[in-house]
Amino acid sequence: MSDQPTVHTVSDGVARISWDFAVDRDGLWDAVEVVRRVVENALAGHGRVETLIATDDETGQRVATWAGMRREGVMRHIGGDRIVYARLESDAPASEPEGFRALLNSFLPRKRAISQMLIRDSDDRVLQCRLTYKQDWDLPGGVVEVGESPQLAVGREVTEELGLDIKAGTLVLTDWLPPWGGWDDAICLVFDGGVHPPALVEEIVRQEREIRDAEFCTVEQVRERAADFTARRVEAAVANLGSGSPAYTESGR
Repeated sequence: MSDQPTVHTVSDGVARISWDFAVDRDGLWDAVEVVRRVVENALAGHGRVETLIATDDETGQRVATWAGMRREGVMRHIGGDRIVYARLESDAPASEPEGFRALLNSFLPRKRAISQMLIRDSDDRVLQCRLTYKQDWDLPGGVVEVGESPQLAVGREVTEELGLDIKAGTLVLTDWLPPWGGWDDAICLVFDGGVHPPALVEEIVRQEREIRDAEFCTVEQVRERAADFTARRVEAAVANLGSGSPAYTESGR
């Protein structure tokens, strides 16, 4: 391989490398070794070494990854999006177990997780919330934070949004939500919130920034007020109560 990557200092302590040599399957690991050496040399005088790879350049992405640079995200650009890869001076080398796991973790797929709670009253109605940022109603809950237990997350959300201290019980339903309306796909986990007196709604202290209203609804009311996929999810969760094991659906089906 005759051409070498170029290195430019783009800000204090930050170097950016680029290369334009063609790489075929047989030459992949030679290219990886060349880029790896350039990264190591650049780290001698910089705390961070980065590169920008076009989203459609799969070979370049492989070279950057196996040269020990972690994927950080996508930089949007009018000339075409670029994936940002970087290695810090403090990063464990990919040759060490911790560094290799961190490298894999940077580019393997990640799913958004949503936790919801199925809270019922003694009349077999389901607690539904009307949210401030959409017209249809939904189960109480929300997005699971990074590193947070889904079961603890839904209890946190119910406390923050409704002022209720209800511990999440067993998992009732796992529902896969396909990409929709600008959202990536997600996994929705519905936990059993138990049966409570109808007067529970009188104890609700709404987080007004997110919750307009909350009340117990019959299944028929859920169908009227919720999006069709939400209504299907609620019905599937209710139908699976007492089965002893969680059900799996896709968009409630």
